[in-house]
Amino acid sequence: MNYATIKHIHMGAVALTAVGFFIRGLAALRGAQWVQGRAAKILPHIVDTVLLLSALGLAGMAGLNPAATPWVMAKILGLVLYIALGVVALRPGNSTSVRLAAWVSALLVLGWIASVAVLKNPWGFFHSP
Repeated sequence: MNYATIKHIHMGAVALTAVGFFIRGLAALRGAQWVQGRAAKILPHIVDTVLLLSALGLAGMAGLNPAATPWVMAKILGLVLYIALGVVALRPGNSTSVRLAAWVSALLVLGWIASVAVLKNPWGFFHSP
């Protein structure tokens, strides 16, 4: 596959991840039982695997080394924070206020990661031109 095809796959996976997390988080906060179901737990892993593999493919094709490319490292660190916040947001044992704060924070982090990718700047939307 060429770079453009992999980039489109990656961007599609980003969109699916964002929309899926938004819907699952909203449903979890409203107490929907389907969020704890098998499909709701497996499908995001499939999408996220495609997302990660396409990211690795793009980085490899572009010759990007995270240690030498600050914006790529920022995306990786942001991903770790997004995952941690997402776990808190979707875990039924946490209070609703904690889950809501984690869900909103995870969505903001996801938006910041996307801005880092678009701007190729580790500050993302916090960067002032």
